[in-house]
Amino acid sequence: MLENIRLSFQGIFGHKMRSFLTMLGIIIGIAAIIAIVSTIKGTNEQIKENLVGSGNNVIHVNLSQNGNVLDLSDGMDTSKLPLIDEEKLTAIKEMDGVSDAAIYRKASLWDNVYCGSTSVSGLTILGGNNDYLSLEGYDITRGRYFIDSDFNQYRNVAILDSDTAYSFFNGADPINGTIEIKGVPYVVVGVVQKRDDYQPVISSPSEWVTYYGNQSSGFILIPDNSWPSIFSYDQPYNVLIKAASTEAMTKVGKDAQDYLNGFITTSAEEDDNAVKYKAEDTLEKAKELQKLANATNQQLIWIASISLLVGGIGVMNIMLVSVTERTREIGLKKALGARRGAILGQFLTEAAVLTSLGGIIGVGAGVGLAYLISKVAEVPVAISMPAILVSFVFSMLIGIIFGLLPSVKASKLNPIDALRYE
Repeated sequence: MLENIRLSFQGIFGHKMRSFLTMLGIIIGIAAIIAIVSTIKGTNEQIKENLVGSGNNVIHVNLSQNGNVLDLSDGMDTSKLPLIDEEKLTAIKEMDGVSDAAIYRKASLWDNVYCGSTSVSGLTILGGNNDYLSLEGYDITRGRYFIDSDFNQYRNVAILDSDTAYSFFNGADPINGTIEIKGVPYVVVGVVQKRDDYQPVISSPSEWVTYYGNQSSGFILIPDNSWPSIFSYDQPYNVLIKAASTEAMTKVGKDAQDYLNGFITTSAEEDDNAVKYKAEDTLEKAKELQKLANATNQQLIWIASISLLVGGIGVMNIMLVSVTERTREIGLKKALGARRGAILGQFLTEAAVLTSLGGIIGVGAGVGLAYLISKVAEVPVAISMPAILVSFVFSMLIGIIFGLLPSVKASKLNPIDALRYE
């Protein structure tokens, strides 16, 4: 075997240009597949990080009806819905796979939010505490978080996100400024901004629409015990849960929604349209987007595979030429006692070495091409080691499969006829 490999390299380097041109189809095919698979993997990881989070693993459990998240700012009757007290929150925190949890209230306001004469529409009003900000990945950039006396003394204080603060105060310091929510004055005590590791990577307008298009223009967080002073009723809570791992997110969300829905009683007639808690399965959404991306890129892989087929035909062609050129050599070996298996093994080894060498060069070119695409097109890549190993083995198999016919032809040559061949 080692002698066959040595002879194969000797033949390849003895005809450098011909060998390179023969390998070219293999090189192009392998390089294209490696680059595409690496881009697919990188894109899928970006989708997962953007929707699920880079290690934050946060799940929203919201009140929903017919699969749609409810906006309760219109005063919907929620008297039959359970109050999520400390006992229920503690039970959720102790569930398997839960790292932490917080409760909050949420409503959308398209008007009635002012700072002097300035009004901002489409704001989300949140009622919660500092735990909500921590789990959502927000850090204070100005001012302070809520403190115990804000809750104990029922102070009308608010924390704004940076976009809302800029909209109201136009770059001026918002701390100790006053805003009005439905006529109730609130003093701004803090401004927050999402940490970089919680923010999606946006590289195109379509990705902005995917990740930000359905979000409101900003939010205002007030202490949850001051909520009734604005909305005049005790609105139910939503739950924000942090899973211990990304893989646990779907299970944790389902366990929490099932636990909360266990406190809601409905009749058989009401069940279909009942208001129930539903976990936002961002992991499943990420999988759907990944599936869509994979379906598109699979077509590119099949197209790239055509060049491997062309490369295999090129190998077969050049091996047939090699058999013809070396007919007298084959005849001499057979005359000296070489068996059919030895001749067959020599030519199969030469074909396998030729395509394997092309595979190695193709892998290197594919990795380089993947990083080049990443720089030029600003798309993420993640080099796939399984794809590299499969590509290398596949290139070797191409050599064996397409080199089989010329090898069999060489092994079947009649030594007398071969020696007389001119």
